[in-house]
Amino acid sequence: MTTASKSGSVKSEKDRVVIFDTTLRDGEQCPGATMTHEEKLEVAEMLDQMGVDIIEAGFPIASVGDFEAVSEIARTVKNAVVAGLARAIPADIARAGEAVRHARRGRIHTFVSTSPIHLEHQMRKSEADVLEIITTTVAQARNLVDNVEWSAMDATRTPIDYLCKCVETAIKAGATTINLPDTVGYAVPQEYGRMFKTIRERVPNADKAVFSVHCHDDLGLAVANSLAGVEGGARQIECTINGIGERAGNAALEEVVMAIKTRGDIMPYWCEVESTMLTRASKVVSAATSFPVQYNKAIVGRNAFAHESGIHQDGVLKNAQTYEIMTPESVGVKQTSLVMGKHSGRHAFQHKLKELGYELADNQLQDAFVRFKALADRKKDIYDEDIEALVDQEIAQAHDHMHLVSLTVIAGTHGPQRATMKLEVDGKVRIDEAEGNGPVDAVFNCIKALVPHEAKLELYQVHAVTAGTDAQAEVSVRLSQDGRSVTARGADPDTLVASAKAYLSALNKIITRRQRDMPVAAAAGH
Repeated sequence: MTTASKSGSVKSEKDRVVIFDTTLRDGEQCPGATMTHEEKLEVAEMLDQMGVDIIEAGFPIASVGDFEAVSEIARTVKNAVVAGLARAIPADIARAGEAVRHARRGRIHTFVSTSPIHLEHQMRKSEADVLEIITTTVAQARNLVDNVEWSAMDATRTPIDYLCKCVETAIKAGATTINLPDTVGYAVPQEYGRMFKTIRERVPNADKAVFSVHCHDDLGLAVANSLAGVEGGARQIECTINGIGERAGNAALEEVVMAIKTRGDIMPYWCEVESTMLTRASKVVSAATSFPVQYNKAIVGRNAFAHESGIHQDGVLKNAQTYEIMTPESVGVKQTSLVMGKHSGRHAFQHKLKELGYELADNQLQDAFVRFKALADRKKDIYDEDIEALVDQEIAQAHDHMHLVSLTVIAGTHGPQRATMKLEVDGKVRIDEAEGNGPVDAVFNCIKALVPHEAKLELYQVHAVTAGTDAQAEVSVRLSQDGRSVTARGADPDTLVASAKAYLSALNKIITRRQRDMPVAAAAGH
């Protein structure tokens, strides 16, 4: 059988993977990730819009709040199946049935432990007892809804012969989906995929149910195991946005979806999730749970489509596919980000300048690049505003008579403060030192000692170019002489260096203006 996907392409129905999102249930069990009623509704609406097939809305018996959230989600969701979780206890199943009864398509998801360690230490039941529990509780759920999922908790540590008996019993009692979870993140892909293959071959009525994977990330293998389970015949993947969940979390929905979409060459599977909504979904869940997404998180992390290495930036600028196996647009990111930092190359720097509207001559570009590298060595994050300030200063100083070479300032509670400065003035180096009533005063006095002048300081103002303690300071200085004022700016992570640059830039303007006016004055004298 074939079907048309949302993209319009015709695909085999047997290769369709159903996406079961449990962000609102397993994800919320993550310590500290509790969501409010309104936040749950917002997440559910978003999941429904992005094409998730089943939304596990919560654990109705857990609390009145959980029951109300599941009930309201069941009433409001337009497309997805809405599932409520229940232990293999009659009261749980009845409560879950009540919670999902108003859904257009409701599901009861019930589970029971099957592994020897769980049966002995937690359940305190025999294998025969559990088989009887499965028969009774699955039949109860099936009497309430047509769509029943049964899970074998800790399936990956359950002997295969007994697991086959449990699966056969659950299907016979009315289960339409069989979930074999790697509850404690113990499995590796080869054995997890083989488990599904074996059970589907050995259980007589296996063809009457859809098999499902539910993997935890304790060994960092949740996504790999989920895909291995699909390879073994499972056609439902249980996952969460951002991979949140108990302990190390669950398989991340965004990783599962993009792995399927990106590697269709070896995995002929497909799903109906709209991948362009993945980044938005990640941000909504992160905000609702107050759980930040790690910067290097696959697919939705801040750095997922960011490049700082010069080699990588050069390749991406020539052809994005050199270092990107999917487009940022495919997951809802506007564009690739070339992060400017100490590893960035000249090509990326020039590209960034063009984005910001600058066209520099070769010598100006080289000087700006050298200064950019020096800034990157001192500043952790380089923002567009940093580059703009740097280049504006570069352009402004292109024809300056004097340039700051070095500056040392001694400051503290015991004055006076002292500044030592080296300047290059018309190609010649001058060095001097001066004291002042504070470090800025000492810096400006040192400039007066090196370049004697009569200009008066009318304005001194400092503000940060960007946020953070390592932000560049941008200093504005206004000097006046002979009734005329000039204003100039200087930027540097060191406020005192920025102050010196600003003062020198203003002084340069005064000297340039005076030289420009001299021929005019001479002509007037004739």
